[in-house]
Order: sequence, then structure tokens, then C-alpha cells
Amino acid sequence: MAGQPYWESPVEKQIREAQERGDFDNLPGAGKPLDLSDAGDPDWWLKRFAERENLDLRAALPGPLALRKEAAGYPESLVDVRTEAQVREIIEDYNRRVLADRLRPAVGNLPPLLAKTLDVDEMVERWRPLREEREEQRRRSREERQAAAAAARQNGPSWWTRIFGRCS
Repeated sequence: MAGQPYWESPVEKQIREAQERGDFDNLPGAGKPLDLSDAGDPDWWLKRFAERENLDLRAALPGPLALRKEAAGYPESLVDVRTEAQVREIIEDYNRRVLADRLRPAVGNLPPLLAKTLDVDEMVERWRPLREEREEQRRRSREERQAAAAAARQNGPSWWTRIFGRCS
């Protein structure tokens, strides 16, 4: 027992035994400097955990902040919606949720945080050019695929020739 203290705590004993077994060898990040870029942020551990585990923290936001974040994504998030009626329905649903959130009682001494309602017609007008651009992209990619398929058909022998041409 040369070099070891006369008494060691159970924790220190477990650490020493793990080191002797080599449990700490070849750990990921061994020999690399620590990332302390966010050392001033009190929630650094939470942000790193969410990033590492691929967690979506939008559900953890308070109601008005979640609504504001949702509104910030409009109309770009509506590009895949096919019809104007569906866009109107989505924005009207958003406005209903904003109004319902305003009816909740305020918590604490701070003034309530409010999300703004959206003008449905304005959102539809902003959605139209985005939707037309998306449709144009899809049309171009469809035409390119069709042209590539036609070129492949013209360049190679027909399936009939490939199958029965070898037999003769």
C-alpha cells in the first residue's frame, strides 16, 4: 500500500479501482480542450442537453412565446399548404388561439406578454407568391426527371430487344 492513504472514502476507492481497470481510458473527448464558449450562460447545461438529445423545446415555451414563434414562421411555413382556404383556416385557428391565450389570468407582477393576431388576407397575399414559386420548382424538377427518363429510353435498347435480342 505504498503511496495510498491510510483511509480512503468509498467513492475514492471506486474511482481508484475504475482507473486501475482502465474504465476511463479512450473516452470520447479525451485529450481535447473543454468547450467553454457558453460559460456565461446560466442555462448552458440545458441547451447542451437539448442539443445532444435532439429535444424540441418549443413545447416548453410559455403560451404567448410559442404563439409568437409560430407567427414568425408564417407564411414560409405554409408553403406546402395546397389551397387558399386551408391557409385561411390555419391563420384563423392561430388567431383563435391568440385570443384564448389573452383570456388567461396574468401570473406574477409582470405585465402580461401578448401575441398579436394576424391579418388573414395579408398572410394569404404573402403566401401566394411563395406557393407559386414552390409549384414552379416542382414543375421544373418534374420536367427534368421526364427529360432524363426520355434520354435514357432513347439511348438504350428497348426492353424487348434486351430480352429477346440475346436469344437469337
